[in-house]
Amino acid sequence: MVSGKAYVASVFEKVKEQNAHEEEFLQAVEEVFDSLVPVFDQYPQYIEENLLERLVEPERIVSFRVPWVDDKGQVRVNRGYRVQFSSAIGPYKGGLRFHPSVNQSIVKFLGFEQIFKNSLTGQPIGGGKGGSNFDPKGKSDLEIMRFTQSFMTELHKHIGPDTDVPAGDIGVGGREIGYLFGQYKRLKGYENGVLTGKGLTYGGSLARTEATGYGVVYFAEQMLKSRGQELAGKTAIVSGSGNVAIYATEKLHELGAKVVAVSDSSGYVYHEAGIDLDLLKDLKEVKRARISAYVDTHSDAVFTPAGGDSIWTIKADLAFPCATQNELNEDDAKALITNGVSAVAEGANMPSTLKAVAAFHEAGVAFGPAKAANAGGVAVSALEMAQNSSRTAWSFEEVDGKLKEIMTDIYHHSAEAAEAFDAKGNLVVGANIAGFLKVAEAMSAQGIV
Repeated sequence: MVSGKAYVASVFEKVKEQNAHEEEFLQAVEEVFDSLVPVFDQYPQYIEENLLERLVEPERIVSFRVPWVDDKGQVRVNRGYRVQFSSAIGPYKGGLRFHPSVNQSIVKFLGFEQIFKNSLTGQPIGGGKGGSNFDPKGKSDLEIMRFTQSFMTELHKHIGPDTDVPAGDIGVGGREIGYLFGQYKRLKGYENGVLTGKGLTYGGSLARTEATGYGVVYFAEQMLKSRGQELAGKTAIVSGSGNVAIYATEKLHELGAKVVAVSDSSGYVYHEAGIDLDLLKDLKEVKRARISAYVDTHSDAVFTPAGGDSIWTIKADLAFPCATQNELNEDDAKALITNGVSAVAEGANMPSTLKAVAAFHEAGVAFGPAKAANAGGVAVSALEMAQNSSRTAWSFEEVDGKLKEIMTDIYHHSAEAAEAFDAKGNLVVGANIAGFLKVAEAMSAQGIV
């Protein structure tokens, strides 16, 4: 009989051969595969069903052109994607990312991660992801509306409330979701549950905006609690200054921690007295300004432009990488460890390199991987779907309470799975295994499809 190690290795070799130029996707696959070896030793029937090779191949990839007209009357063309990875436990669910870096590899890595993240939430949702290499920065509202309408003109053929339910991600906030929903309604009629992250006046859920940021803090709270510690009195670094970073900062402040640094692509701000949350929200949510403008109000804060020292060189108890993939490398991890960091929780998708994660584990730092720690956003998206289906609206407190319960459950399920497979304390292994087992059981039950 083939061992779990041999089976996983053989499938990974085939994945590398078939996706040789998709670095981000291969990184995500390698990280998950390394965790699953003991699962296949315990469940050899999954080897017989070649379940891993089936899972790593998307059920469907849609790639399309997106033509639109800018304010000068010039025709522009971008590329759009939707990867529908797995519907084993429910309709495809995952965000849309509008960013110049978007390509098929990035969308596939995000969709693959989404399978396990969605499984961990306990909600009946499968894994998918999409987006475009369109850059919303510097574009007018009318340009963004024209682009999103063109994007949805193609995407609407492939989505639906019981088929595939996109949401927002980097570059896709409330404005973009509104335009996307309007165009979908124009083309197919009113189907409230086709998108999540909607405005509150047309089917959105309270606490959805805050969900990913709040969720990563709730997860970190559980990690610390397992070690007899608490958030109160801790200092924290939060990379990014978008939706996730802002609301992680808000929840950290609420629970007694002090955030001393935030960033954007232009650099980072260090404010020893604690980040001014109201100012951060004004700069980023209202004025859409660069983070460097923070020091215009607080002269005691220091702005370091991109290319200088990393934000991760700042001394802090906690680190929350909430910006983008692979933003925290091995050198950054070593700097954090040297400065005495006790816990790292990922708010972005795969923000730490594999070597950085290994360094944290070797140093005994509590580490919350993205697929577990940042699952709050998709968890509340699933709650939004439930509210849409039942034509009800829950209070902020109800949704926030459910979110905290889900994040607490994710932590415990991940910790228990890690211990059950001889990897106690390794939440990367635990989250991968706990997420995988639910999907694997569903796939096995449904036959070869």
